[in-house]
Amino acid sequence: MSMNKRVVEILDTTLRDGAQGEGVSFSVNDKLQVLDALVGFGIRYIEAGNPGSNPKDRAFFSQIAERKPEMGHSVLAAFGSTRRKDTKPEDDPGLADLLSAETRTVVVFGKVWDVEVHENLCCSLEENLAMIRESIAYLCARGREVIFDAEHYFEAAQDNPDYTEACLRAACEGGAVVLCLCDTNGAVMPEEVSRRTAAAVQAFPNVKIGIHCHNDSGVAVANSIAAVLAGADHVQGTFNGIGERCGNANLSTIIANLQLKYSITCVPDEYMTKLTPTARWMAEIANITLPNGEPFVGLSAFSHKAGMHVDGVKKNPDTFEHISPEAVGNNRRFLISEMSGRSAIMEMIQRIKPDIEKDAPEVGRVLEKLKEMEHQGYHFEGAEASQELLVCKELGLYKPFFSLEKMRISSEQPQVGEYSAHTYIKILVDGVTEVTAAEGEGPVNAMDRALKKAMEVFYPELIHVRLTDYKVRVLNAEATASQVRTLIESTDGHRVWHTVGVSTDILEASWQALVDSLEYKLMRKELGWEE
Repeated sequence: MSMNKRVVEILDTTLRDGAQGEGVSFSVNDKLQVLDALVGFGIRYIEAGNPGSNPKDRAFFSQIAERKPEMGHSVLAAFGSTRRKDTKPEDDPGLADLLSAETRTVVVFGKVWDVEVHENLCCSLEENLAMIRESIAYLCARGREVIFDAEHYFEAAQDNPDYTEACLRAACEGGAVVLCLCDTNGAVMPEEVSRRTAAAVQAFPNVKIGIHCHNDSGVAVANSIAAVLAGADHVQGTFNGIGERCGNANLSTIIANLQLKYSITCVPDEYMTKLTPTARWMAEIANITLPNGEPFVGLSAFSHKAGMHVDGVKKNPDTFEHISPEAVGNNRRFLISEMSGRSAIMEMIQRIKPDIEKDAPEVGRVLEKLKEMEHQGYHFEGAEASQELLVCKELGLYKPFFSLEKMRISSEQPQVGEYSAHTYIKILVDGVTEVTAAEGEGPVNAMDRALKKAMEVFYPELIHVRLTDYKVRVLNAEATASQVRTLIESTDGHRVWHTVGVSTDILEASWQALVDSLEYKLMRKELGWEE
């Protein structure tokens, strides 16, 4: 790394602000896994929670204090507020909780908007200044590095700039090393962020200025980058942009843009190839679906479908890709569809069978088969695993891993107990029969459980495979006889793949996609594709 290269500190608040997102809940064990992932990616500050707000965060910090994990480049931070009004710092329970977390760094938020001081804190403006100054000084005197989060900074600076600046000055007087300007409502536009950040940098040259943006207006990433270009040296956000309401600034996008487009160091250069695996792992732990179109890290970020685009990328990737996918640990994908030409087909076939010629008859057969099935509604661009299975079948590389002898599915309404459906299944593998049954929350879930239970007897590696998403789409409107397409997302904890099924029977379509999901995992091992 060049000695003159600019460095911006990243503070990840996935475990604190991100956990406030709808549908997101981290257990203590989840938090430990997220911590490991962020340390492994080289994030500078990891804001892990508020020890004074809930037992889960207290338990997490307690475990960290006992285990003392290797943090490498990273620093753990606890989050809390300034002291209460009319309370001495040494008597304030919130500050005591921050100290009890035993982190070297603490993030303290305070009110800088006079409206909030009057209406929420119900104290004088002078008392609030004392609360900021004394709280930070108290923590600094006890060996803590303090980052000050100026809540609702931009509204405050608009309404009463003199008082807002006085609040920041009080934080500096207390000993804060970072003044973080928070767009708490996600309402501000990049021009204002740039202007006010530059003003803060000029007004407070001896501390770092930070930025913390929410995405309510859809510009959290743009605002964060604008702040950095205006002089901010500290950026807060969450991986994959999770957070309250519309989420926080997405660090996976911010880091990639700053590091690759502006040559500003956010994490060690050698860690950038971990960006995509880290983002996907974080989504897995948070139990959210990472959008395929997520910049840099999404499944479709470097995917090409149109025949001319595919051919162009093969000749010169710069024509349709803004960076190399490998730079962020992602990979290029050519989607096979009715729009695809032979270039896309060859790219897939040669990955599977490197020595095949472009004009080989198998290539034409694969193309025709794929187009025929897409005409039936398979749409393989969203189901690359089923697509690769089909190609292997046409190339003679596929072998069936089991045969279904019998299956019976039953469902009861109204539901009694935890499960509403039951599946009985009988399969044959190499002349050996396995009969089993499973219950589930609906017939597809029961079918999935029964099939996996039977297959794991012969293929124990399937124990790690699980279904993570299931979608159904009606392809034509013919009342109850409509044809449907099911799309299933599966993972083994390391890879994610998608399979598809099409039928007028939703259970048959689901069965096709479930079978493809397991057979794809087994085929990868059979052909030596597993790492």
